[in-house]
Amino acid sequence: MTPLPRHHSIFFLILRRMRAPLILLIVIMAISVLGLTLAPGVDADGNVQYLSFFHAFYFISYTATTIGFGEIPYAFSDQQRLWVTICIYLSVIGWAYTLGSVFSLLSDRNLQQAFAIQRFSGAVRRMREPFYLVCGYGETGRLVCDALDRMGHRAVVIELDESKVGEIELQGYAADVPAVDADARNPETLKFAGLTHPHCVGVIALTNDDASNLAIAIAARLLAPRLPVLCRAESQETAATMTAFGTRHVINPFQEFAEMLALALHTPAAWQLANWLTGLPGTTVERYRNPPRGHWILCGHGRFGQQMVSAMDAEQVPVTILDRDPPDDFDHRWVHGEGTSADALRQAGVLSATGIVAATRSDIDNLSIAVAARELNPSLFVILRQNQYANRALFEAYDADITVVPSEIIGHECLAILSTPLLVPFLTLLRRSNPAWCEGLYERMTARLGLAVPEVWSERINLASAPALYRRLMRGDTVTLGMLLRSPENRDEALECEVLYLERDTDDHRMGPGVDTALRAGDEILLAGRPGTRSSFALTIANEHTLNYVLTGTDLPGGWVWERMSGPRKSRPRPDLP
Repeated sequence: MTPLPRHHSIFFLILRRMRAPLILLIVIMAISVLGLTLAPGVDADGNVQYLSFFHAFYFISYTATTIGFGEIPYAFSDQQRLWVTICIYLSVIGWAYTLGSVFSLLSDRNLQQAFAIQRFSGAVRRMREPFYLVCGYGETGRLVCDALDRMGHRAVVIELDESKVGEIELQGYAADVPAVDADARNPETLKFAGLTHPHCVGVIALTNDDASNLAIAIAARLLAPRLPVLCRAESQETAATMTAFGTRHVINPFQEFAEMLALALHTPAAWQLANWLTGLPGTTVERYRNPPRGHWILCGHGRFGQQMVSAMDAEQVPVTILDRDPPDDFDHRWVHGEGTSADALRQAGVLSATGIVAATRSDIDNLSIAVAARELNPSLFVILRQNQYANRALFEAYDADITVVPSEIIGHECLAILSTPLLVPFLTLLRRSNPAWCEGLYERMTARLGLAVPEVWSERINLASAPALYRRLMRGDTVTLGMLLRSPENRDEALECEVLYLERDTDDHRMGPGVDTALRAGDEILLAGRPGTRSSFALTIANEHTLNYVLTGTDLPGGWVWERMSGPRKSRPRPDLP
């Protein structure tokens, strides 16, 4: 990959490539002018005349480009015409060589890269709104950029594959996405892409190479330590190194799913709730079939398979490993063979098994394993690993119980972290919560809001985002969640949303706080509700008139004239304004 050039290097690159053609043109011009001044001519009276350097240069200049405007200042002699003929052919050769060099230069990959980087760096420098630096525009990067665009956030992309960079212009994003095909491991590339830009608010490393993601994390930590960094890592060693270097969010798709599987085996309601809250907005999440406890079969003992085995061991679920290569340890029953073979599946105990995990690197093999296993045991719970997002139609046609798509797992995790940071600690605590409480919360919320993916957001009670509520609390007023969660159009109706989590600076964090919970200034709350409730709630906590109506039922006048016209309100006095 061509290194990023300095701003003035394109000019010198052009001069280096055009040096020989330009020298040849200058030499041809000089010889032509000199020869034309030495060739004798005659004037109208028959006297011998010689052209001056000015007239010779003028004639050769327009002759070299147009082949003639007439002979000046007198008709040429035979000697002058012979010399002009020679000059014409010399200039044709010179211009042909020069134009060939220009076309070759314009098609040069280095110059095109230099122009592209120059345009890219200029677009980044001109950005005046917050943006995320996304490194890698594969399946995961595309999902993250789509989500950022829907959320109204800008993005800048670095991608090594030029063809993928060209796809960005075809996506139809609401805002332009500056992109460049370059190596994100190069710190200079990251700086040109806006790593040290004052409006850069985060770095997202999503390449399919752990070493590249680690290099990006280290560069971001050293060059811009204030920025949050989200990194993809598929190996435990790389994830540990990233964490040691201060990377805030390390996302391992295999580990994330393994933890979710362990949660599904331990607390199915919590698993259902997590899937419902982290689904894509605008979709409907059906109730999944809960993974059964019993004997499981794992086909493919790679990195993903090892995570699955660890999750099942944590829940004390017996598992048989079916693979061509023996595992590092023999603590589990191991069968040598291919998962696509019916004989190997029978040997692994598929007839009495409750579930199977097809975890190989090949999508075709995984589908073949699932089909062969279901033919032998139709009641099997099937977990399929989908490696390529392009094969989505095949996996949807098979209709497995769970399809593991690493790019979607990372995309959903990034979306949760970027859009609602408070959702991450809530899900962490959810995995350790009482199963009965999780089931009650899930049943209550889905009965009230339906199975459509709710809108999940967080609000901090401070002067910036909730000025009206913050002022009331600072005056000493008591406001509970039940008092606040009312419709601003009709306070007799409750908002169709619920508070999932309350975080306080005093570490007094609460899961599912009750409606009688009194709020404090500085609290941050996580809410989930139907689309549209977020704007209603934001209006309530930000507008003094709306908040007063929701809390007391009194409509405050909007100005001095309306206050005088409305007269005194003895029954429901207006609270003092700050």
